Amino acid sequence: MHNKENGLFKSNGTNYLVPFILITTLFFLWGFARAILDVLNKHFQNEMHISITESSLIQVTTYMGYFLMAIPAGLFINYMGYRRGVVFGLLLFGIGSLLFVPCTAAGTLGAFLIALFVISVGLVFLETAANPYVTELGDKEMSSSRLNLSQSFNGLGCLFATFAVGQFLFSEDGGNVEVPYVILGIVVLLIAAIFSRVRLPEIVHHDGMEQKARYGREPLLKVWKHKFFVYGLIALLCYEVAEISINSYFINYVTGMGWMDDRTASVVLTCALAFFMVGRFGGSLIMRKVPAEQMLFLCGAGCVACTMLVLMDFGRYSMIGLIGIYFFEAVMFPTIFSLAVRDLGSLTKSASSILMMTPVGGCGFLIVGILADATNMVVPFIIPLMCYIVVALYGFGLAVTRARKLRGAM
Repeated sequence: MHNKENGLFKSNGTNYLVPFILITTLFFLWGFARAILDVLNKHFQNEMHISITESSLIQVTTYMGYFLMAIPAGLFINYMGYRRGVVFGLLLFGIGSLLFVPCTAAGTLGAFLIALFVISVGLVFLETAANPYVTELGDKEMSSSRLNLSQSFNGLGCLFATFAVGQFLFSEDGGNVEVPYVILGIVVLLIAAIFSRVRLPEIVHHDGMEQKARYGREPLLKVWKHKFFVYGLIALLCYEVAEISINSYFINYVTGMGWMDDRTASVVLTCALAFFMVGRFGGSLIMRKVPAEQMLFLCGAGCVACTMLVLMDFGRYSMIGLIGIYFFEAVMFPTIFSLAVRDLGSLTKSASSILMMTPVGGCGFLIVGILADATNMVVPFIIPLMCYIVVALYGFGLAVTRARKLRGAM
C-alpha cells in the first residue's frame, strides 16, 4: 500500500497512511455484519418455518435503519467530527450484537429485528463517516481507487462471514445464532475503545461552507444543486437494490433450483464473494490507469450481460452468470460514491449522509421474495437487471462528459 500510488498525500506534504489503515479496518467489520444477514435469512426460514417473503423482514428492518438514520448521522458527524462518529457507531454496533443473547431467549423474529435495527443504526454512523473520509485522505483524482482499496476489505469481511457463520449455522447440529453475534459484539467494543484513544485528522475545506456545514440544514439543501451528485444518488440506490437482493436471494435460489443443500450453498456464496473481493482489489489497481467513469460503464455492462444469462435459465450453467455478477459489480459502490461526492468540499459530509440512505434499497428484497413465492426462482432477477442498466447508463454519461471536457481543454 504505497502512499504515492494511492494518493495518500497532500501537496503540503501531509501523510494520511496511518488514518487510512485505521479506517480501512472498519470496512471489514461492516462487511461481516451485512453478509451475516444473507445466511441469517435462510437460517430463520429453516428454524422458524417462515417464507422467503417473511424472512425478507430481516433485510427490510436492517436497511430501513439506514434510510431513517443516515441524515441524523450526517448531522452528528458534521458537528462532532469523523472520529466521534466512528466511535458512536461502533458502540451501537457492539450493543446491538450483544442484544442477540436476550433475543435468543425470547425466540421470536420480532425480538431479533429490534437487535438488527440497533446494529443497522451503528453501521450507518460508521459508513457515513468512513466512506467520505477515505475519499478525502489525499489526491482527489485517486479517490475512487483509494475507496475501492478500502472497500476490498469489506469484501473480505463478507467472505469470512458467509463461510464461517454459514458452516456454523448450517451444521448437522445447528449452531446457536447468538454465538457469532456475541463474539462480534465483543470485538467491536474493543475496537471502539481503541478509536476513542486515537487521533484522526479532520479534513478542513476553505470554501466558505465549513461553519454552515456544522450547524445548519443549508448544506443538505445546497447539495441537490449538483446534478452529478443527484444522478449518483439514483445510481447508488439502484446498485444497492441489485446487490443486496442478489446476496439475500443467493442461497434461496441455488437451493430452490435443487442444485445443492443449504450448507453447500453457503460455501458457493463464499466463493462468489471471493470473486467480488478480487474484483474490488483488481478494480483499485486498474483505476490507477483507467478513468473511474469508464470502469463503471464497463462493469455495468458486464453485470447486465451476466444477469441476462441467469434469466435465460440454462440450468446449472446459469451459475456462470450469477458468479460473474459478483465480479463485475465489485467496484460499483465505491466508484459511484466517490464520483458522486467529487469536488463537493465542505458539502461532502452532508452528501455522504444522503448517499448512505441508499441501502434502503435492501428492502427491494421484499419484492424479490414476493415474486419468488408467486412465480418461480428465476423471474426475480428482472429487478437487478433493470438496476444494473441504470448504473451502466450513469457510467456512460459521466464518461461522455469527461471526454467532452478533455476535448474542450485541448
